[in-house]
Amino acid sequence: MAVYTEVTDEALRTFLADYALGELLAFRGIAEGVENSNYALKTEAGDFILTLYEKRVDPAELPYFLGLMDHMAQRGLACPTPVHAKDGQALRMLAGRPAAIVTFLPGVWPRKVRPDHCAPLGRALGQMHAAGEGFAIQRRNALGPSGWRPLLDRCRSRGDEVQPGLIAELDAALAGILSAWPADGALPRGHIHADLFPDNVFFLPGEDGKPRVSGLIDFYFACTDLHAYDIAICLNAWCFEADYSFNVTKARALLSAYDAVRPIAMEERAALPVLARGAALRFLLTRLYDWTHTPAGALVTRKDPLEYLRKLRFFAQAGSASALGL
Repeated sequence: MAVYTEVTDEALRTFLADYALGELLAFRGIAEGVENSNYALKTEAGDFILTLYEKRVDPAELPYFLGLMDHMAQRGLACPTPVHAKDGQALRMLAGRPAAIVTFLPGVWPRKVRPDHCAPLGRALGQMHAAGEGFAIQRRNALGPSGWRPLLDRCRSRGDEVQPGLIAELDAALAGILSAWPADGALPRGHIHADLFPDNVFFLPGEDGKPRVSGLIDFYFACTDLHAYDIAICLNAWCFEADYSFNVTKARALLSAYDAVRPIAMEERAALPVLARGAALRFLLTRLYDWTHTPAGALVTRKDPLEYLRKLRFFAQAGSASALGL
């Protein structure tokens, strides 16, 4: 469910009058996603996505997200491009919510990740990091290391209901990760996606029949952080099988393709195991928070936090980047 705010035909037509997109031809809600209300929009000018930003999104951060997409699209990255209204603004109000229109990207996301998805993904991630260079606005990663202990504390009272002893294990894991985390300035930083899971990457068949990336979407967790941390998130999201075994073939394809676009520095390679542990802990904690705080009957579907406990344990015993495919 991803339509929390309904938009009437009259309100939409009034909204579209501020754009040079021609007449409205079709309009429907999109079921996927959990953060915002999304609509597929078809006008005489083509296909678009209309997003209404719900209460979990800070309106003050929207210029960063929209500006970053604009910047990256102008530099050739296949990502949604914000559509500017006749007054030049990309962000407006609709049905009492901040709203924006972005271009529609063709393609489908992979329900089952294969090794031949991982090399195109690695190239696209490297291209994204390169395309972000020169974008001046910064955004702190609210879900980075400084946010993990407060998040764990908010789960402390009910965390062991998910699995006995879970909180003690996470306390120990967090202490180890923070003690080994790279110091400020030790690794290259820039604009990262921070949530590049398979459902945020579209593919189409290439001329050789193999998958090629047709677009990267959903930049609403993007922030300024370590490039290698973004790689570590992708290792978590793309390189495990259904039984939670790590597929080093997928990881090697992802990392080699990324390295060909943006070479992975030696210090980044050395830090990759702890960055992967941190990425696993980050998604474990946000899932654990949702699991312990989402009321029965809520629209948001809870995801199993223990999936990331298994990944965290794997990365904890990975002694070096070579175990991860480098």
